[in-house]
Amino acid sequence: MISTPYLNSGDMKQSATISNGLKDATLGRIILSALVGFVVGLAGGLVGLGGAELRLPYLAGTLRLPLRTAIPVNLAVSLITLLAALPTRLYTLKTASLVPYLYESSALAIGAVLGAYAGVSGLRRLSPVTLTRAVFALLLALGLVMIAESIVSFAPLGLLPGTMVLKIISGLVSGFAIGAISGLLGVAGGEVIIPTLIVGFGAAIKVAGSLSQMVSIPTVLTGFVRHCRAGALNDRQTATRLILPMGLGAIAGGIGGGLLASVAPSSFLKALLGVILIVSSIKVRRRLH
Repeated sequence: MISTPYLNSGDMKQSATISNGLKDATLGRIILSALVGFVVGLAGGLVGLGGAELRLPYLAGTLRLPLRTAIPVNLAVSLITLLAALPTRLYTLKTASLVPYLYESSALAIGAVLGAYAGVSGLRRLSPVTLTRAVFALLLALGLVMIAESIVSFAPLGLLPGTMVLKIISGLVSGFAIGAISGLLGVAGGEVIIPTLIVGFGAAIKVAGSLSQMVSIPTVLTGFVRHCRAGALNDRQTATRLILPMGLGAIAGGIGGGLLASVAPSSFLKALLGVILIVSSIKVRRRLH
């Protein structure tokens, strides 16, 4: 149980303003939301992401949603994207290639769920400045590594400890940090999960993308449920006029991206992920100003 209300009076006024704006939403705005959901879902399904970092500028910028509303909305659409894209990726890609990394990815998932649960609690009481700077540096560094890896292959990297026990411990610790980032910033965490699997455990990009979606689903679900229980999505207009059209677009995009993942060159996927990471780091950095 949450002992303090999720929204203060200022947030409630902002929520009322957003609600009124959604009631007056034109058909064009609804179509635009569906299109954003489709495009971001396509990219997410292709690489193995939920697409939250790409979607957040539209929610918080174009629609001017307060972050405490934009974050759970983003998590909801990310969850829809992941659920649509993963079965397609598992159908088109060889699932046998995932087996060698099941222990590591399971450890990542468990750690991420715990981190996501703790991260949402921290949203209300922690200053985000230091965390935001750390996430910026991490995303930027990983983006540069992915672009370099697309040009000159270093695979398999596998920089984390070689024994299975140490890999599982590393997965739990890494997963907890990724989950906390997911809960605090409202992202699926795939932007960090995929490079962790590639650089840390030596997985191929397409394998890492599918494993990332498997790890991200329980992580996003945990954060989303925590936000909902805290009262972040009590307004039905947000669900019917925003989450629904974006979700429908995300389903189509996620399935399309999952189908394209089987034919896209690995070097292209690494370069695309690198660009997404760098763009995401810049967007995170802008939150400091």
